Amino acid sequence: MKLVQFWRPNLGYRVGLVRNENVIDITMPDVGLKSTNDFIENAAAGGFTLAEFVEQVLNAQPRAVYAWSELDTPRDMYAPHLALPLLPPEVWGAGVTYQRSAEFRSSEVSKTNETIYDQAHRAPRPEIFFKATATRCVGPNQPLGVRRDSHFTAPEPELALVLGHRGEIVAFTIANDVSAWDIERENPLYLPQSKIFRGACALGPSIVTPDELPNPYEVEIHCRVVRQSETIFQETSTTALLKRTFDELLEYLLCDNPVPGASVLCTGAGIIVPPECALREGDVVEIEIPPIGVLRNPVQEWGKR
Repeated sequence: MKLVQFWRPNLGYRVGLVRNENVIDITMPDVGLKSTNDFIENAAAGGFTLAEFVEQVLNAQPRAVYAWSELDTPRDMYAPHLALPLLPPEVWGAGVTYQRSAEFRSSEVSKTNETIYDQAHRAPRPEIFFKATATRCVGPNQPLGVRRDSHFTAPEPELALVLGHRGEIVAFTIANDVSAWDIERENPLYLPQSKIFRGACALGPSIVTPDELPNPYEVEIHCRVVRQSETIFQETSTTALLKRTFDELLEYLLCDNPVPGASVLCTGAGIIVPPECALREGDVVEIEIPPIGVLRNPVQEWGKR
């Protein structure tokens, strides 16, 4: 099952169920179902999976239907458009979960000696960090941010977990963990500044329930960066290369750390964008994970505004 949130003029934000390139409006504000967060919360309260609960709601009354192409457009408050697929109270990230990420981060620090990134990749405890709140996130077709004090900001395409109130996985989505890599390379203690800023996390275009990804450890992740209509970077990876299981990551994330329901955990990036493809104003980043969809975002440099 695939769910989205979208904006409709005069009605505000709505929740949609995606079927056959159509989006069925399943919003029921009269009973408190105004967002995907509400659906996640009410499903848990009733003892249902998210998919089971949505099926019940779907049969309650006739629904408006929109074409996907009608909604997958740039943000315009006067026209229907896709929005963040949920409003996560917290977004967390996991680092060096792929060997390639550990190797690249280490090479930026030392050419010969073992680094903290090598150690973290091998250690039982994973790297877990706070990434964003909902106000720092953007949805499909909304601009990613580049910090004014960074000259090497890059996308990090990731499979992300949507968590329930008990820390269970209720859905998956695509995350772009946009990172100012040069700031972290200057000093690892600057990691929060390299990770947390306006437009630093894109999510979407949908969330899908676990039945849509029967084996999330065999998922292809595609990333493309387009500049002036030309592809300057393109690469594919797979979650089969993950060193950590989701259970491992969640064990450490949730250890004496109460994480609200509908929060998101980004599971790490196996695709490394090189410095010569650092993001610039006007670039477009596309990340695709079937069947979640294509998360497409333009880039905005805050120092140029």
